[in-house]
Amino acid sequence: MSELKETLSRLINSELYHVILSNPRDKEKGLKVKIRPVLLKDQLVYQLEEQVGKQAFHKNLSAEECCQYISQLLEEQYRQAEISSAQGQAHVLVSKKGAMTIKVKKVPGAKIQAPVSHNRKKNYILEEGIPVPFLEDLGVMTADGKVVRTRYDKFRQINRFLEFIEDILPKLDKTRENTIIDFGCGKSYLTFAMYYYLHVLKGYAIRIIGLDLKMDVIEHCNALSEKFGFDHLKFYHGDIADFEGVDQVDMVVTLHACDTATDYALAKAVNWGAKVILSVPCCQHELNKQISSDIQGNIFQYGLLKERMAALYTDGIRAEILENQGYRTQILEFIDMEHTPKNILIRAIKQGKPKDNKAELDQLIGFLHADPTLYKLLM
Repeated sequence: MSELKETLSRLINSELYHVILSNPRDKEKGLKVKIRPVLLKDQLVYQLEEQVGKQAFHKNLSAEECCQYISQLLEEQYRQAEISSAQGQAHVLVSKKGAMTIKVKKVPGAKIQAPVSHNRKKNYILEEGIPVPFLEDLGVMTADGKVVRTRYDKFRQINRFLEFIEDILPKLDKTRENTIIDFGCGKSYLTFAMYYYLHVLKGYAIRIIGLDLKMDVIEHCNALSEKFGFDHLKFYHGDIADFEGVDQVDMVVTLHACDTATDYALAKAVNWGAKVILSVPCCQHELNKQISSDIQGNIFQYGLLKERMAALYTDGIRAEILENQGYRTQILEFIDMEHTPKNILIRAIKQGKPKDNKAELDQLIGFLHADPTLYKLLM
């Protein structure tokens, strides 16, 4: 373990790109761990995302805590680790008997430094200092690529969203045009970012349709799309429930579609057989008005707690309905809770067999005395 400790202490610093722990001994205890450096309130920390089943858990660690935690995970749960840094790469393999092999490949001429605690430039998909025209027009960047101070949260949100897009790239077919629909696109920061990333940076042939109820917003977005030469990005005025503009869709995105508008978007996606669904729900009022329980009545009398529990039940039921329809579904943190409490993202990938969970869903919905819209649309 001394060799591992020395390797970690040299690579877990401001030059780190990421750490990935995989090949679990027990899949029920965890499938994969990702670690990346992030700046929180101008302090460098190491953000850990641990995937256990369909859930992803997060925690922020100091450099020392990060090294200790990686050592513990390799000793108890994972048999493989990849550490990628500007200074080089390290691969760690653990045999079934616990023997550890470490291979380090340094970047020629690079000097590996000890861990540091000072600020660093964050490695974003859309980088600071590199002008992106649509971000300038949307007020996020200046002409020289500097992020506007008051728009930094939006800049981070855009990049976090693109990380989710990056994860699902293998599900898109690069040999043909992929159709993507963004329901409730609003001002379309993320829609433009998605088009720019997939088409301009990654070279995918795509057609993106943005749909919203605000006519002035649609007109403005179409003008910007034409200005930037985004020929296959179009915006239309219309309601999610009534949209019939396409027959087949590869990916559906719905960000902050209010209340049951999210359910109609999810139902549309399932009926189209979309390979990927990315949904950030908002304003889950429906169950809040419906749920009641003799057992939980003392809790439900507190309006704030009932509202939050209703929102969690809503998204949990949505995830299980998507599982029933053949989607492997995760509930992920979209952005830090300190920026907004509406930070849950449902990511659903069309693969595998439908989950036989209708009886359990019926029991849960009956227990809550609820009548969810998505259940009525799909089950």
